[in-house]
Amino acid sequence: MQTHEIRRRFLDHFVRAGHTEVPSASLILADPNLLFVNAGMVQFVPYFLGQQTPPYATATSVQKCVRTLDIENVGITTRHNTFFQMAGNFSFGDYFKREAITLAWTLLTDSVEAGGYGFDPERLWVTVYLDDDEAERMWLEVGVPADRIQRRGMADNYWSMGIPGPCGPCSEIYYDRGPEYGVEGGPEADEDRYIEIWNLVFMQNERGEGIGKDNFEILGPLPKQNIDTGMGVERVAFLLQGVDNVYETDLMRPIIDKAEQLTGRSYGVDHTDDVRFRVIADHARTGAMLIVDGVNPGNDGRGYVLRRLLRRIVRSARLLGAEKPVMAELMKVVSELMAPSYPELATDFSRIETVAVGEETAFLKTLNTGETLFDNAASAVKSKGGKQIAGSDAFALHDTYGFPIDLTLEMAAEAGLSVDEDGFRSLMAEQRKRAKDDAQARKHAHADLTVYKELVDRGATEFTGFDELTSEAQVLALIADGVRVPVAQAGSDVEVILDRSPLYAESGGQIADRGTITASGLKLRVNDVQKIAKKVWVHKATVEQGQITEGDVVLAQADPAWRRGATQGHSGTHMVHAALRQILGPNAVQAGSLNKPGYLRFDFNWQGALSEAQKADIEAVSNDAVGADFPVNTFVTDLPKAKEMGAMALFGENYGDEVRVVEIGGPFSMELCGGTHVEHSSQIGPITLLGESSIGSGVRRVEAFVGLDSYKYLAKERALLAGVASSLKVPSDEVPARVEQLVERLKVAEKELERTKIAAVLSSAGTFVDQAERVGSVLLVAAAAPEGVNAGDLRTLATDIRGRFAGEPAVVVLLGNADGKAPFVVTVNKAAQDLGFKAGDLVAGFGPSIAGRGGGKPEMAQGSGSDPSGIPAGLAAVRAQVAELAA
Repeated sequence: MQTHEIRRRFLDHFVRAGHTEVPSASLILADPNLLFVNAGMVQFVPYFLGQQTPPYATATSVQKCVRTLDIENVGITTRHNTFFQMAGNFSFGDYFKREAITLAWTLLTDSVEAGGYGFDPERLWVTVYLDDDEAERMWLEVGVPADRIQRRGMADNYWSMGIPGPCGPCSEIYYDRGPEYGVEGGPEADEDRYIEIWNLVFMQNERGEGIGKDNFEILGPLPKQNIDTGMGVERVAFLLQGVDNVYETDLMRPIIDKAEQLTGRSYGVDHTDDVRFRVIADHARTGAMLIVDGVNPGNDGRGYVLRRLLRRIVRSARLLGAEKPVMAELMKVVSELMAPSYPELATDFSRIETVAVGEETAFLKTLNTGETLFDNAASAVKSKGGKQIAGSDAFALHDTYGFPIDLTLEMAAEAGLSVDEDGFRSLMAEQRKRAKDDAQARKHAHADLTVYKELVDRGATEFTGFDELTSEAQVLALIADGVRVPVAQAGSDVEVILDRSPLYAESGGQIADRGTITASGLKLRVNDVQKIAKKVWVHKATVEQGQITEGDVVLAQADPAWRRGATQGHSGTHMVHAALRQILGPNAVQAGSLNKPGYLRFDFNWQGALSEAQKADIEAVSNDAVGADFPVNTFVTDLPKAKEMGAMALFGENYGDEVRVVEIGGPFSMELCGGTHVEHSSQIGPITLLGESSIGSGVRRVEAFVGLDSYKYLAKERALLAGVASSLKVPSDEVPARVEQLVERLKVAEKELERTKIAAVLSSAGTFVDQAERVGSVLLVAAAAPEGVNAGDLRTLATDIRGRFAGEPAVVVLLGNADGKAPFVVTVNKAAQDLGFKAGDLVAGFGPSIAGRGGGKPEMAQGSGSDPSGIPAGLAAVRAQVAELAA
């Protein structure tokens, strides 16, 4: 049975049983505890917590999930994936244990002809929580014999989110793969032979504070008993398809097949290679799913996880023998395999490919840099007669430069060296512990939003701001410090919930309106407006006059000037987006935005900086559209029709069944957008690009002023240009040429100054040679350089001194004093090296005196110290060390 059919059968089974089918949420949700959605129930958390009343009593979904806690272990086991699909059925105070058990058992054991999966009931085992007699009795009733039901403790069969909130005992269903896969005895004996395929959580209690799976207090029962189940689609697939593991299923094995073609190696021949093939298959799929939901490679958070995944693909392919880039081919296979269930992988493939290939290109450059750094580290080890690269060096290559340890091991072996793997693993373990501690520290209980529940259940705030700036409204509630209050006095801060409001609540990149709430003798200044559950407007305000009481009828007004500037900024963003796509092409896709009065910031997916010509063209196209006075039309339609019309959607955003489309100038710009806009494009005013920059790998940012702010900026620039022209005594249009002439003259002067400076430094070389001390058979120059000589000039001086000793053994050590630092250079000529003198060894002798360190090759070492006062002691240490070596 193919995986897509397994998904469909699950959903159909529960829809027939009265459940509402709910689409998978994006992998990115606004939950402070989660980088990614990692369980099927995450999008339903507000219902389980009682913060919102669900729109349905029961639901079913197949949720896409990502878990990345142990990325390094992917591929080592054959049943874990970073991306997986969790099929689930949920009850919000409706049915409980009996129905959940019956529905799961019938789907698993009913024949394929009857719509089930056709599992042999004789091969299914069940676990229940230690004292859950009720669940055991129900499993017996559906036909599971007592000897195939096992009781397990809290760590295995008691569920919670790891933070205070709902919890409860659970019951897991296992499939026995047979004696060839392990020992008899059920799940307690061997979880490789007995594979968990379904977990039924009986959510009935509330947990308190604590850490871990079993170290917390159970506070008491929940107001309602809920059901949360999860069936692993990938695990069921490999069992129904008769293969040994998830990597050999219909949605994974073709990726491995492609990797075999790209690398020339075969899967199933060597365990180490097999792990690398599985890493490629797993990470390629996860990477594509993250990119399509709006994640871009970066240096922290979600972006860092994606970057690691993509780079591990490149690394694994390279270790398997790939000599050319692989990402484009792998992403194409993933898209073709997964698109039947996730069609956005096909429609957005161009962007997925661009992001993935861009990261591959960047990492290949990093690998080249890492190879150079490895060569330096290996040379340093060999020069000292060593045989092992330090664990700290291997860790630095891995952590700082992204150079993988397995490549370090391979290259070390080729160079006849080993690596201190224990030291490396210890440092990696410390890093992981810091990361886990940090993640745990950032976890906290979900914000208590129960105070808003009645208001959310009442219905959405009516937003009147598309048609008017002033609206009569009734005060539905007042909230202060998280508590509902009947009245708020002058001087207090309060959250005001109205039945209707013209003030825009922050969303879609547009910041909230500012405004007022007034009545006879009453005035509140509205400082911010936010949404609760995407439907209730919360006006965060300060009472400036009078007192406001729940039930009051008031006038809510958006600041007209603020709104005008905000609409200019938001409409200007649409113009810039359209211009970017016109100049750069369809891959310049929105990755975020910020609009406020007079200003816009637009982030988009793109590899590489824009040229001056491209920026000028984007500005010109945007302003041409402003000048064309395009009409701005808005209308509401369903999502499929909007996409069919070509409306642009924000990647990773979850849209409802109905969407609002903003159309500017017909085909020029059409986007899904809930923001406020001008009525004609000319009302935006001039658009002036301020600059363009990188905010992460594959993501660029443009910023611009619009309207009056644009005019003010241009006026300021004009005044600045006029001042420069006046100083240079040339017309404004000649300023660039004149500045260029001055810059060239300055460069010439600086070069001449540098030549003079070097000549002055080198003129002292003869003096240092004359001061050379004979120590045994070696001539030693150990001296303080002239004050202010920088490291580069110090090296030039030392090299010149060394050259004046012809073939006689000589050691030159110069310590400088420049800008509060103590740069140094040690150089040893060939004759002295033959006697056993090495520049790097000498640094170790005097370095502590100046709080410095450095390194290099036997003939030359250089570095810097932070304590110039130690120079005399350092020179004395050099003389003593050379004397000892000479003896």
